[in-house]
Amino acid sequence: MPQMITADSHHVPPSLTDDGFLGGRLHILQPEKGFRAGIDSVLLAAAVPCEPGESVFEAGMGPGVAALCLLARNPEVQVTGIEVATRYVMICEENARRNGMQDRLHVIHADLRDALRRDQNVMPAPGSFAHAMCNPPFFDEAKSTSSPHLLKSQAHAFGPDDLELWVKLLYTMLGPRGSVTLMHRPESLCQILGAMENRFGDIHIAPLFPRRGAPASRILVHGIKGSKAPLQILPGLVLHGDGNEFTKEADAMLRSGGAFVLR
Repeated sequence: MPQMITADSHHVPPSLTDDGFLGGRLHILQPEKGFRAGIDSVLLAAAVPCEPGESVFEAGMGPGVAALCLLARNPEVQVTGIEVATRYVMICEENARRNGMQDRLHVIHADLRDALRRDQNVMPAPGSFAHAMCNPPFFDEAKSTSSPHLLKSQAHAFGPDDLELWVKLLYTMLGPRGSVTLMHRPESLCQILGAMENRFGDIHIAPLFPRRGAPASRILVHGIKGSKAPLQILPGLVLHGDGNEFTKEADAMLRSGGAFVLR
């Protein structure tokens, strides 16, 4: 049975942690063991080019870090997302309440693999959103050892066709000229671009470098539905300076809620 989560914003149930994001503006409950969102989610949210009054769709919400960071940075937008794990749905909803954003965040409990079925009436109408975002699972289940923690295993393992499905779902949810933003690992870039072909154009790729001179550890990919404009590779972002401190540019996004401008 999923653990019940109290509405008391000061109480942290056992097996959960209370983590600060955006310089302490957000207080997020996360499982102590299992999948835990970090700076990837914050930077993903910072890269979504929202305007007041627009709506955003997220695939795979987890504890809601990306969605809540986006809402904190854009107080006049709405986010709707899908999440398969019951416990994460509960945690995400509680995180929205404890940060005063429950009226702007809607969580749908459904399996992404079933989301495009015609009889899945819990999903929003196709073409409903101005923007879509996701941080898809990283590790191919055929090439990696499953985590002993089910929630983490579900968040990190995916089959060979699943990334294509994620992109297809985001494409379906977007209206004409809607934007998509994905965070992933560099070695998946060919697969991502293959899934985006004939769906998205004007694609901008921003590498994320742990330190200056190091290979990129992540990529942000941003595209426009239906565009025929050519692809661009951007200078990207260096996360750390000589020590463990964040660079000025990264700190502005991670602590102050600044935008990650990709176009």
